[in-house]
Amino acid sequence: MAQETEEKKITVSGSIQSDILIPQDDEAIGTEKVNEWALTNTFADVNVMSEHIDAGARFEFLKHPLPGFEKDYKGWGVPYFYLKTHFKNWDLTLGNFYEQFGSGFILRTYEERTLGIDNSLLGGRLTIKPLPGVSIKALSGKQRRYWSHNDSWVSGADVELGLDQWFKGLSNSGTYLTLGASWVNKYEKEEDVMVDATHKLNLPTTVNAFDVRANLQKGNFSLLAEYAWKTQDPTFDNGYIYRKGNVAMLSASYSKRGLSVLLQAKRSDNMSFRSKRTINGTSSFINHLPAFTMDQTYALAAMYPYATNPDGEWAFQGEFGYKFKRHTLLGGKYGTNVKVNFSHIRGIDTNVVGGAGTDGYGSAFWKMGDETFYQDLNVQIEKKLTRQFKLNLMYMNQFYNKTIVEGEGGMIHSDIFIADAKYQFNNKFTLRGELQYLSTDDDLGDWWYALLELSVLPNWMFTIADEYNSGVTDLHYYQGYVTFNKGSHRIQLGYGRTRAGYNCSGGVCRYVPASKGVTLSYNYNF
Repeated sequence: MAQETEEKKITVSGSIQSDILIPQDDEAIGTEKVNEWALTNTFADVNVMSEHIDAGARFEFLKHPLPGFEKDYKGWGVPYFYLKTHFKNWDLTLGNFYEQFGSGFILRTYEERTLGIDNSLLGGRLTIKPLPGVSIKALSGKQRRYWSHNDSWVSGADVELGLDQWFKGLSNSGTYLTLGASWVNKYEKEEDVMVDATHKLNLPTTVNAFDVRANLQKGNFSLLAEYAWKTQDPTFDNGYIYRKGNVAMLSASYSKRGLSVLLQAKRSDNMSFRSKRTINGTSSFINHLPAFTMDQTYALAAMYPYATNPDGEWAFQGEFGYKFKRHTLLGGKYGTNVKVNFSHIRGIDTNVVGGAGTDGYGSAFWKMGDETFYQDLNVQIEKKLTRQFKLNLMYMNQFYNKTIVEGEGGMIHSDIFIADAKYQFNNKFTLRGELQYLSTDDDLGDWWYALLELSVLPNWMFTIADEYNSGVTDLHYYQGYVTFNKGSHRIQLGYGRTRAGYNCSGGVCRYVPASKGVTLSYNYNF
């Protein structure tokens, strides 16, 4: 809820998010020893907006961070602030900002709190729109890494042209064509990186990356083609080789009422791009390579998530959605939604020519590697059976190369079955239940998951859940929550166990250790 002073036309908005854990030791699930009685990740944002000037800041308190956020995450302060002036055809931002060029192949800075990612730039950004259909951006800054900023300078520019704004014949025929081009430069001082005891690498202080793209929309059809490349960038990620990087993507989609089709292909090769060459992990990435896999929301379907391999991969994804109309044989009284999604990711073919200080390897563009990194097939059916009862069914067949994604473990093949049912008793009470089963002969064996969730409008929700490994460990990961919503406030109190594993979003993953205890979450937007 924004507060507005009408005379000065000033709007104040913001949010508070606080997640708290009172930890308990549990040797059975392998919790880590914690000295603090309570752990918390707390954020408070405030933004002040007027006709031509905006300003904002974020306070973060992670002095005693949640499990998985220890070490570099630890601290507190105001790491994000900005001042922005904007007029009809231009705006200027000073301070911290987030930006993405195209699909993010050479630049994407963003915040994802669940993964501990905030790689914003501290500097300046200018955006101008000199002509209809023309947008130009220029920026420069230093990238945030936890509670400091890397020494390198990241600069860049982006141009987008909406040709349909220039050629009325395109827009009159319902055709929209956008062309884009981007450039990003990283300037980083040379460091002493030794090949052996007597030989030091001659590291480039300047790395340039380029991106070109075209997006065509015609009626219900859309086509996006994008290609990016990067100059020599020896880093810890690629073993300090001098091979250039590139990524190419083609994405086509078609949608109309009751029907949708998506086809995507992407090839990436040596496209890890960081603002600090000597580190690894999820921090300091200048760019982002999206994973061509379905975003999973169910617990067991998300147990083995894929993390994009920046060294190189071929990725394919196809999705088909269809709604059988009401009062037909397969549609029934209320209609039936069916969605099928398929993803396949494998390595690129390489021939090794040397190690650090060389080009590393060669790779023919169209040749794929022999090893599958990841594959899944998802079939979903959504069916409303009565006015009160709705049923969602899902089957997933998955191949997960644990050695590629996590370093060891081999290929895991699993079959996952999910039933999600919701029954609305009246305008106040709704009961939802989930039953999930993961079957595999690999890793820890079979898993079960069950959930019951009772919504009592307008304020309350009660949830109990249990994730059980019937294969190797014979452990239960039980959880219970009570949630209260009132206006812009949301409070959730819970207790239970959390399984160790990977939390992923968009192909970026963070390992979360096992934990147990009382949880309290508070969210407020104003």
